[in-house]
Amino acid sequence: MNSQIPQRWSNPASERRTFLNQFGMGIGGLALSEMLARDVSASNSTDTVQAIPHRVPTAKRIISLFMSGGPSHLDLFDYKPTLNQRYGEQLPNSVRQGQRLTAMSGHQASLPLVGSPFQFTQHGQAGSWFSETLPYTAAIADQICVVNSMHTEAINHGPGVTFLQTGTPIAGRPSFGAWLSYGLGQENSNLPSFVVLVTKDKGGQPLGTHLWGSGFMPSQHQGVLFRAAEDPVLYLRNPAGVSVQSRRMLLDRLKELHEHQLESTPDAEIRSRIDHYEMSYRMQASIPEVTDISTEPKHVLDSYGPDVTTPGSFAANCLLARRLAERGSRFIQLYHQDWDHHGNLPSNIPKLCLETDQPAAALVKDLQQRGMLEDTLVVWGGEFGRTNYCQGKISTDFGRDHHPRCFSIWLAGGGIKPGAHYGETCEFGYNIIRDAVDVHDLHATLLHLMGIDHERLTYKFQGRRYRLTDVQGKLVPGLLA
Repeated sequence: MNSQIPQRWSNPASERRTFLNQFGMGIGGLALSEMLARDVSASNSTDTVQAIPHRVPTAKRIISLFMSGGPSHLDLFDYKPTLNQRYGEQLPNSVRQGQRLTAMSGHQASLPLVGSPFQFTQHGQAGSWFSETLPYTAAIADQICVVNSMHTEAINHGPGVTFLQTGTPIAGRPSFGAWLSYGLGQENSNLPSFVVLVTKDKGGQPLGTHLWGSGFMPSQHQGVLFRAAEDPVLYLRNPAGVSVQSRRMLLDRLKELHEHQLESTPDAEIRSRIDHYEMSYRMQASIPEVTDISTEPKHVLDSYGPDVTTPGSFAANCLLARRLAERGSRFIQLYHQDWDHHGNLPSNIPKLCLETDQPAAALVKDLQQRGMLEDTLVVWGGEFGRTNYCQGKISTDFGRDHHPRCFSIWLAGGGIKPGAHYGETCEFGYNIIRDAVDVHDLHATLLHLMGIDHERLTYKFQGRRYRLTDVQGKLVPGLLA
């Protein structure tokens, strides 16, 4: 990374130009000064990056399947027959313990308990519980580790999703994928290290670009969004009448101009811009190949389900994630929205599972059959769980409110203990009673599997060394194989 950072303050003439840029241009000079400080900070942080990996990694890449909206752990993985037995009774104060509620249910005169309308059965050698809505995931119980003891600080979607994606509830920090790109670099120079895939035509809470942004890091580390369109990446294709040779000549001249500017204005974003143009040129050949699934065998396509040939579907994105992973992309982030079930939960949960259950399980099996699961980490989960009581009045199409105190995720491959379940909640599914895992702990563990000590991966910005886990987080040994 040092090779990408120009030498600064190397001669008196450069110093005079910099002095005039900073102090002779008013507001423009202040903006330039901030960029220079950011660039110098980046150079000061390279000593941390050079030492990576800190340990022998068990995972080379991560595929994150993010269910945006907060899937109900009580209706998917965390079986609580007590809630069915005490249907309609009030949430006991001894269970709530004065914990905060959202404004959507905090003013209800009644908080009636509701059990899951779905049947649960045990699967795998560990006997993990799975809802009837997840038959394909249940079938790979011996390949995944279900964690029922996740908890978070955030109680609303914006901060909750941001926290899971960036390590802080406040927007503006680098995302998980950006940290990996910064720390580990690119494996394939023809593909982005960090790719984002969003299921097409889903509702629910909006997904902002800050979730895959680079924050205060150089923009080269931000995620590249692939669209469900003829051109997956905007502005990648040459305009009509522009040949490959013409584009190459244009980029060469543009690079010369940027490098000339870089000599007088040492700004890391200029270097990032050069890198972006070069990456775009290389992706003109690599992106059409990686997104063309016509070469996949029929039995592979069939395993992902009937939606796999529909561009932008979750099934298509899962298959594309595998193709990106085997070609060297380091972090592939999938988003599937519409899990926010304040009402109509009994009818909506099966619909969402029908869209996601088979493709997610097929991804794990596909990776395993190709010998990739052992060094590919798959993560499934949302930003928080749902309440054990009904939001509003009890009805056949009831809903559940947000619940940050506990929720479930599952992990597979990359050094994770297979066929296990970790953590436990109380009989009401409201509080964690064993092996709590917070968001920082999860991030610390994922980085560990990638060969990174979360306390040593830092980036200096405005005088402070930041890290993904901030000043918290600890490794969770019980999740490791």
